[in-house]
Amino acid sequence: MLNEIKKSSLIALWFVFLTFPFIALRVDTSSSEITWRWMNVLYMAVGSFFVSWLWRYLLKRRDSRKGSASQKQAHNQNSWQERLFHDAKVYTPLLIGILFVAVLFPFISPNEYATTVMTTALIYVVLGLGLNIVVGLAGLLDLGYVAFYAVGAYSYALINYHFGLGFWTILPVAGILAGLFGITLGIPVLRLRGDYLAIVTLGFGEIIRLVLQNWDAVTFGPKGISAVPKPSLFGIDMDFKTNISFLYFIALAIVLVTIIVVRRLTTSRIGRAWVALREDEIACQAMGINTTKTKLIAFGLGACWAGFMGAFFAAKNSYVAPKSFHFIESAIILCIVVLGGMGSIVGVILAALIIVLLPENLRFLSEYRMLIFGGVMIVMMVFRPEGLISDVRHKYEFHSDD
Repeated sequence: MLNEIKKSSLIALWFVFLTFPFIALRVDTSSSEITWRWMNVLYMAVGSFFVSWLWRYLLKRRDSRKGSASQKQAHNQNSWQERLFHDAKVYTPLLIGILFVAVLFPFISPNEYATTVMTTALIYVVLGLGLNIVVGLAGLLDLGYVAFYAVGAYSYALINYHFGLGFWTILPVAGILAGLFGITLGIPVLRLRGDYLAIVTLGFGEIIRLVLQNWDAVTFGPKGISAVPKPSLFGIDMDFKTNISFLYFIALAIVLVTIIVVRRLTTSRIGRAWVALREDEIACQAMGINTTKTKLIAFGLGACWAGFMGAFFAAKNSYVAPKSFHFIESAIILCIVVLGGMGSIVGVILAALIIVLLPENLRFLSEYRMLIFGGVMIVMMVFRPEGLISDVRHKYEFHSDD
């Protein structure tokens, strides 16, 4: 106990030392007077001590649960998830209820802004599910995923600008082009793993953004492309509110299609190959799986969904520019996959909604909202590294006819 108090006291003193110029001094530039705020120093010391002590206590409690108790808890958790997401009596009514609320959302939302925010959340749901193929299932750390998002957005904007084709015609083209870029990225990184793969994909994402920003003759440079037409429905003219609802339903439809396709891929032969590649690439090769083909398919399919949502993003905003595709977007999408649970479809959906909607609902905290959000992410990754909803492993049982 005394040792923990000593460590927490040292950490509190260190935090006070680091933050002293910011919390203790206040300079009035007009009168050149310095005000000493000693109460802020006291608050920082007490707060740092309490947080450090609580953190150590929680870590010690977490470590004490390892062993048999941890295995029992994991078994109970998997059993609960299996009952919830694989039992038709529970899963089907829950799915129908969620779908019913999602369809009614534009009609029951308080205003158009809420519908627009939810549409943005659905965009990140699809992006998270797409990256989940590459990172969650195949285990390939991709930090340049936003590059494929940009390819899809600029594909729609440029093709529409030069050839006048509509959204529905260009949507599959944008996905295919992004998929080809994903395969192009996958070819030179086939032998890379871990940190090296992450650095290469990060560099690829920055290359795409800088090309879009500096190739003025093709991409119109930093100013971007404006007046990108929104999706139409048989040429029907829509007012502002109707158009927002229509965009929401398009995003919802893409989310449903993505869930079905990703679910089918997860349970397919290629999905099992991705999981084997993620767990142990050498063992995967020993079992006769073509790792080159498996990786390229993962990169291509994951990029394809980013291309779809890139085209939708350009149509939704009627504007596309390189500033929308910085590295922070890739980081947010990766956070969605890790926070939700590697390989978990339901977890990724839940994490995307939380990451997009939580900062919006914390706007009343002004500049502190992202600080709170970052703290929650740290706590989550320390005490629940498997994510909100960990992926339930499929079990195969052999029954003899005898």
